[in-house]
Amino acid sequence: MAKIIYPGSFDPVTKGHLDIIDRAHRVFDFVTVSVLENPRKKATFTIEERVEMLKKITANYDNVEVDYFRGLLVDYAAQKGVKIVIKGLRAVSDFELEFQMALVNQKLNPSIETLFMMTSTKYAHLSSSIVKEVASFGGDISELVPPEVHDQIKTKFAFQ
Repeated sequence: MAKIIYPGSFDPVTKGHLDIIDRAHRVFDFVTVSVLENPRKKATFTIEERVEMLKKITANYDNVEVDYFRGLLVDYAAQKGVKIVIKGLRAVSDFELEFQMALVNQKLNPSIETLFMMTSTKYAHLSSSIVKEVASFGGDISELVPPEVHDQIKTKFAFQ
């Protein structure tokens, strides 16, 4: 049974993230979408809010679970019994950072492989940072985020 982890900040989740989740769930037997709780980064959405958003958009997938973790990804993967980590890529700039992290992870735990999945071209421009920027100025994010979380994201920025 091929089980994978798709880790990320998901602050907030975008249609690009959903694209990777949707395609991964069709390729692999079981997908754990896991939110990284990074105490060194100031997140806009709490860990609970990000998990909730991901659960909303994956509710119809029977082979996807949502979780969160703190610490090293390889330790978390080993704890979950997962040998494959999937990373979504939008551009060459993403690859440089993700490639470096994959090499470090392989040094830390050679039994865990990192696979890269290119996002669909229609989402290559999209990032959580862009969503936050547009939302913070009251712009239309309906084409950027899944409809299940649109109102939650807009509400977050309505009071800032």
